[in-house]
Amino acid sequence: MEYMIMPLKRYAEFSGRSRRKEYWMFVLLQMLLLVPLVLLVTLFAAPPADSADPFGSVAVLAVLGVYFLVFFIPGLAVQVRRFHDQDKSGWFILLGFIPYVGSIVLLVFMCLEGTRGPNRFGPDPKDPYAEDVFA
Repeated sequence: MEYMIMPLKRYAEFSGRSRRKEYWMFVLLQMLLLVPLVLLVTLFAAPPADSADPFGSVAVLAVLGVYFLVFFIPGLAVQVRRFHDQDKSGWFILLGFIPYVGSIVLLVFMCLEGTRGPNRFGPDPKDPYAEDVFA
């Protein structure tokens, strides 16, 4: 559970390194929250034909907007830190803008293991003998 909320604690911290476990647990947390929200949207966003009150759809869309605002920056930050763990620049995140291929390339990079030992972005987050990486 700690790895799920660690990117939220390090909200806009783009420096340092993140393990695969931290990234994928954060993705799992997002999916666990997003699936019920999408179900709410599908149930309540389309008002019945005889109803002139679209308040339900506005409220659900507002909740989705808040979700997006809360999780967008930490999602970018943890992905940049994953690139740092592989000793790559955080600008590799822009590969996602390449149609079709970019998302596949990002998925592959997020699955690759990071470099062992310290690199130019900081100490190895897997090293049990290093000082506290998240201090």
